[in-house]
Amino acid sequence: MTLTGKHLISGEWMGGDATFRSDPAHGSAHEFAVGTPALVDRACEAAEEAFLDYGWSSRDDRAAFLNSVADEIEARGDAITEVGSQETGLPEARLQGERGRTTGQLRLFAKHILEGDYRDLRHDAALPDRKPLPRPDLKMIQRPIGPVAVFGASNFPLAFSTAGGDTAAALAAGCPVVVKGHSAHPGTGEIVAQAIDSAIRKSGVHPGVFSLIQGGRRDVGTALVRHPLIRAVGFTGSLAGGRALFDLCAGRPDPIPFFGELGSVNPMFLLPEAVKARGREIGAGWAGSLTMGAGQFCTNPGIAVVLPGAEGFVEATKAALGNVESQTMLTDGIADAYCRGVARVSEGATELLGAACEGREARPYLFTMTARNWLSSHAMQEEVFGPLGIVVTAEDTAEMAEVARSIQGQLTCTLHMDAGDTEVAQTLMPLLERKAGRLLVNAFPTGVEVSDAMVHGGPYPASTNFGATSVGTLSIRRFLRPVCYQNVPDSLLPESN
Repeated sequence: MTLTGKHLISGEWMGGDATFRSDPAHGSAHEFAVGTPALVDRACEAAEEAFLDYGWSSRDDRAAFLNSVADEIEARGDAITEVGSQETGLPEARLQGERGRTTGQLRLFAKHILEGDYRDLRHDAALPDRKPLPRPDLKMIQRPIGPVAVFGASNFPLAFSTAGGDTAAALAAGCPVVVKGHSAHPGTGEIVAQAIDSAIRKSGVHPGVFSLIQGGRRDVGTALVRHPLIRAVGFTGSLAGGRALFDLCAGRPDPIPFFGELGSVNPMFLLPEAVKARGREIGAGWAGSLTMGAGQFCTNPGIAVVLPGAEGFVEATKAALGNVESQTMLTDGIADAYCRGVARVSEGATELLGAACEGREARPYLFTMTARNWLSSHAMQEEVFGPLGIVVTAEDTAEMAEVARSIQGQLTCTLHMDAGDTEVAQTLMPLLERKAGRLLVNAFPTGVEVSDAMVHGGPYPASTNFGATSVGTLSIRRFLRPVCYQNVPDSLLPESN
């Protein structure tokens, strides 16, 4: 595929006077046009125009469009892998797997909307003879909310970016999408946008249903979030960036929902019988999960809470981490942030394993501290985006429960347990259920299944809306709202949607 370096605005590839250069991990850099508030306005106006048609389109037509987007992405698979690997430094196998997840999401949503259950249809038939007052005919249908803004993620150039989960869910719901591309992988974003553009032309949907705006400073993101035609925002990224956008959404004259997935340390609680029976095995598994993708996963399990007697677990973790080679991080900025996180943790914890940070390369770090010190240091709950783990040792199960009670909102919490740990686990479950969107037993949270039952979200700061998920078919509900139709004839109802 040829990179144009342009934005896609309602079916038109548009350049601009200002440009920026990509900063690839290897290979050639490319020039890309810089986004502007004027382009945002044009894209949002087109999205609103498209919504009047696309929002009332049939489920069959939307499903066919989603499947067409998946087909077009697959047709460009080699180009996506080549450019994506250059821009991010991610291995080809990882990008190929992520591409499969991306097209799989699109096809899953196509199937989901054809089944129709997401509409949550409800009907209270008219009771004209009811006393003292008759009841009107009432029908309720979940309906699309309108144009949605999506911010591409740095760590998932495909599955959480241009045609990722937020975009797929919004398009499935009947909502046009305006994507603010991430500057870490603009070439990957453009090729995926080319695929969507081709699917739009083949499917005959309104071109305003999708736009991609590359680059740009904060004024572009601000203009997109505050644009009066945008009805919701999807975001995956840092706590600071997400909170700033959340505040912008709340501060609008007409506040809109902000669905942000922001940060999580994903604590694991290792119970004594499990540690006694297989502590070394768990330690080796933790090391693998901790360093997967250079630790650049939002479900990276950065905290392991143990009780006295976990020396074998710690030794096995340290040995396994010591065998991990340096890994290229997604951007220089992420690598710098990782080094700053290492320095912050080192001020309050004891280092067991580490190496000096060098450029864009990351090596794993392992720290240890007491639960008492961890409980007194709020900074230790802040996510370090990278392969860094902290072993937190509690004096007893009561202090372990205190740790569970004190943690902030998380995407995941994990219990490693055997049958003899059931009683302790039962005391922890009510605490952990309030903290996370996904609870695991004897597994590691890296790797998020895209399915009907998955929840990828949690109480703040894991996400800004604890009642939503950004992965799985339930995520479509973020971009729908219930509408009640009273005495409306069937000829006017969007029944086919």
